[in-house]
Amino acid sequence: MALTREQKASQIEEIAELLQNCKSFVIVSYKGISVADDTALRVKFRQAGVTYKVLKNRLVLKAMEKLGISGYNESLEGSSALAFSMTDPLAGPKVIAEMSATVKALEVKCGRMDDMYLDVEKVNALAKIPSKETLLAQLLGMLLSPITGLAVALNQVAEKQAQ
Repeated sequence: MALTREQKASQIEEIAELLQNCKSFVIVSYKGISVADDTALRVKFRQAGVTYKVLKNRLVLKAMEKLGISGYNESLEGSSALAFSMTDPLAGPKVIAEMSATVKALEVKCGRMDDMYLDVEKVNALAKIPSKETLLAQLLGMLLSPITGLAVALNQVAEKQAQ
């Protein structure tokens, strides 16, 4: 059943709102994905706080045009789904990279973050960045390393003098 003009306008508004409020989005091709794999993908997206939607390409292009976003015409051909990362900009790329390792039908087309077009290589590079918690732990370890070394050295000097 075809959508009415009002329904299309409503969907364009909804898509525009998602595009405007998301930290990043990734466009993927889901052609050939099984129902079980799609369900598992949707569960992982939900757990990561990512909104995953299969949308009409034409409506997405209209919403992008409305927001002044361009350069996605080629990517929005064929079967396309969008993963909108609403809180963590790396969540969508990470889930897609994780799932595409086992689900060969899932293919990244492109993405967008910080008002920049991301090709497939950049989306895959984003997926390899450690989480914020991991980066903070690494930074803390680097900051504490010299202090720990100094404490160990002073302790050894004190032990030698005590003997």
